[in-house]
Amino acid sequence: MVHADDVQRLFLQAVFSRGILSAKLARTLWNKSIVAVTAADPDFDAALQCNDEDSWNTIVTKINRSLDALDLEFRHLNDENTGTDMYAVVNRKGDEIAQMATDYTPAEITYFKAIIELIMLAPRESFSVSSTVALREVSAIKPKTNMSKTQAEVVLGSFVARGWLVKSKRGRYSLSTRSLLELQSYLKSTYPEEYSECTICMAILTRGVACHTPNCKCRLHYHCFENYRRRKSSCPSCKEGEWPETYSEKPLIPIGEAAARDGEDARRCARTADSDEEEDEELADDEEAAASQSQRSQRARKSKAIRDESMDEDDDSVKDGPVKQEKESQPTRRSSRK
Repeated sequence: MVHADDVQRLFLQAVFSRGILSAKLARTLWNKSIVAVTAADPDFDAALQCNDEDSWNTIVTKINRSLDALDLEFRHLNDENTGTDMYAVVNRKGDEIAQMATDYTPAEITYFKAIIELIMLAPRESFSVSSTVALREVSAIKPKTNMSKTQAEVVLGSFVARGWLVKSKRGRYSLSTRSLLELQSYLKSTYPEEYSECTICMAILTRGVACHTPNCKCRLHYHCFENYRRRKSSCPSCKEGEWPETYSEKPLIPIGEAAARDGEDARRCARTADSDEEEDEELADDEEAAASQSQRSQRARKSKAIRDESMDEDDDSVKDGPVKQEKESQPTRRSSRK
């Protein structure tokens, strides 16, 4: 006998098996789940059908109410390239990086965090890293791991295959929609200065365009730019100038891989390595100075101890002097009385 919650359970199993899916596919799966449960029991009272936007929002609210006790959420985010509304079940609590730790080792998770840092700190808001630098990063992980570059290449392929990273034709890695969905809180708290939001939809932005006006903070997704440009021609923030009709035209500034220059992140890594060497040298100098100071302190304490011991001996000799003189004088006094 079927239960009223069987439709939701069947739907969530389909979502978990896919990881991330479009809103259109999610609605189709919901209706098919109703059909499957109804086929098992013709007398079953059909659950809420997904016929329009309002009914779908009601279904999502119902799903999230049941997931709330598990600190999970059926969350959505627009794909930055196509604007397609995407859904996934994400963890709302705890270390966001641990959400993907189920099938990966601690060393692989550490490596993934290092790749995220390279992407988020990429120059000129390119939010991407070349495959060469990504493989080189495995030797710079602290604490050191036994992962070789060959193993790192396999792990990177796994990140791409499972939808955590995207690899472009240029061989550059960037964060996927799934990563942006699941790691949004982690990215915002860990990289507050690099974290960027779309001026129109207020969602996280790692691909899009920026206003060319100096000091203007306006950033837009590609699809948000197209929708906005149909209505207005000036920047929504600074209101200056007239924007081109397409986002690929100048003077708009690209954000994402389009802003990356070949070899630039390699130079950045070189500067980072030099900085690490300087820090190591400074640390060594500090340790040497501390050791020297410790030796001087030990010598000073030793000298003070010697001086104190000498003073104690002098005090003893002063105290014993009169006693000895009295003892020496007593025989003389006795002989005089005789």
